Amino acid sequence: MNAFYSDVIQFAGSHYDFGFMQGEQLKTSPILKNLKRQWASSRKRHFKIDEREALDLFERFMPRMRDEIKGLADALGWTMTEAVREFGGYYVEEERSGCSILTGDNYIVRNYDSDPAFYEGRFMIYEPTDGGYATIGPSMQITGRTDGMNEKGLVMGYNFINRVGSEDGFVCNMIGRMILENSATIEEAIDLLKAIPHRTAFNYVVSDLSGDSYVVEASPRKVIARKASVSTNHFHVLLEENRYRTDESIRRERILLNKSEEDLDVLSAYELLNNDKFDVYSEKYDAAAGTIHTAVYLPKEQRVLFTLGKNRMPVIFNFGRHLAGETNRIKQIKGLLDYEKPFVNMENSQKVDL
Repeated sequence: MNAFYSDVIQFAGSHYDFGFMQGEQLKTSPILKNLKRQWASSRKRHFKIDEREALDLFERFMPRMRDEIKGLADALGWTMTEAVREFGGYYVEEERSGCSILTGDNYIVRNYDSDPAFYEGRFMIYEPTDGGYATIGPSMQITGRTDGMNEKGLVMGYNFINRVGSEDGFVCNMIGRMILENSATIEEAIDLLKAIPHRTAFNYVVSDLSGDSYVVEASPRKVIARKASVSTNHFHVLLEENRYRTDESIRRERILLNKSEEDLDVLSAYELLNNDKFDVYSEKYDAAAGTIHTAVYLPKEQRVLFTLGKNRMPVIFNFGRHLAGETNRIKQIKGLLDYEKPFVNMENSQKVDL
């Protein structure tokens, strides 16, 4: 087992200032250097980018994101074309991932399964002052989010389905950011998911203060929403979009469904996903399907429980107190994974004290 960490980054201000702050941090961080090296070696980088089309879509769905990308560009000394290509979340190849999500009346628990070598190790708390809801959750591709919650109690997580049949559109992490900053309710999130163009096929799970949860099956061709409490890596309605093999996804789904009949409390649901004895937590890191983090979002309590690795007690963030003005004092989240390569925010030689 090796030690890993995520940096906790909090900021209140305009989107431009938020982007500029992140750009200043990235200049002295190993993140961009490591990501570029991995992208080059994997040959799964951007195929092409239509900057004007991407910016026009941002103007329609999230105009403040253009300001954040401009701030990143200015801090890094890049052109907007370079910044949109790197941080715009539009027409980019994503790494494969697994992921399991379980919801209850007052929680959503999520395992994020992917390749740790591409994990950014950035847990973001952002309060925009120029419009949009305050959000909390891990970043992906700098500007995007893998999962998260906003100040209105809207929670979002997603599951990879298929990249076959990809078309021009936004990828999962940017779509997640759009949902969190723009949607106060499940209904608003579903409407947004039906309006935006999707690059590839994903399940998006959304929940809010009502205690309800919906799985939105989204592909470049069609988007449908169904009420459900469990989501893994296959569609139930858009069956033609599924991968050829869904056995592993169905196996995890059955475990979660069977256990959910026991009316699990929050800690029991967390243990179900984080304790490897229940066979939902995955260590298939070489297949880009190993569990990196387990997150619990509690919208009514405005709290987040977050862990790196298995069989660990979570770090607790009181988002409600933070929104009320209390400073978050947690600077890093540390954990253990059975994996050799570091997160992209870590230098190879860097050691982590747990």
